[in-house]
Parts: sequence; structure tokens; C-alpha cells
Amino acid sequence: MFGGLKSLANIMQQAGEIKGKLAAAKERVSKLRSEGSAGPDLVRIVVSGEMTVLSVSIDQNLIASGNRQLIEQLVNAAANEALQKSKSAAAAEMVDIAEGMNVPGLQDAIGKMGMG
Repeated sequence: MFGGLKSLANIMQQAGEIKGKLAAAKERVSKLRSEGSAGPDLVRIVVSGEMTVLSVSIDQNLIASGNRQLIEQLVNAAANEALQKSKSAAAAEMVDIAEGMNVPGLQDAIGKMGMG
């Protein structure tokens, strides 16, 4: 009987640890900044760890060229690069949480989300 209570207490303690680690990781992720660029730095986009676009910079000469199609392609490429970098950085934070934790299926779940 007491063995079951001890197991429950361990589970509750581990849940508390996970909650604390998740909160800390969320804070670190919110502070992440990732930059993507396209062309020889003609377009630069910075996104947060929360996948929010923070800034877009387009070279003045590119704008002056009036080549809308090229500008759109470069913005798209730079945004995708920045978002991928941000996703990878956030995933690294999640993997750090999972390491050392004995939570059945956690590593598999992170892997399925493309984070492991």
C-alpha cells in the first residue's frame, strides 16, 4: 500500500519538475531570435522563437529594381530560412527538457513533432 503512495509521490514530484522545466524553456524560446536571408543579403528577416516576424529588411537597390517577382521569391526564401532556424532552436530547448527525464513516450513524441 505504501509503495503505491511512494510511486504516486514520485510521479507528482516529477510532474512538478517537468512543469518548471517547461516554463523555463518557454521563457528561453520567447527570447530566441533567428535570422534568414536570401540573395546576397538582399532580404533579411528576423523571427522570434515563438515564430513571430520581428523585422523585414529589403535592400534599397532591390526595391528600386521594381522586380516584384524576385522580391517575393527572396522574401519567401528568407522567411522560410528564419522560421526553420527558429523551429530548430526551439526543438533543441525541448530536447534538453526531455533528456534525463524518465517519461515513457516523451522522446518519441518529440521526434514525431519534428523536434528530436
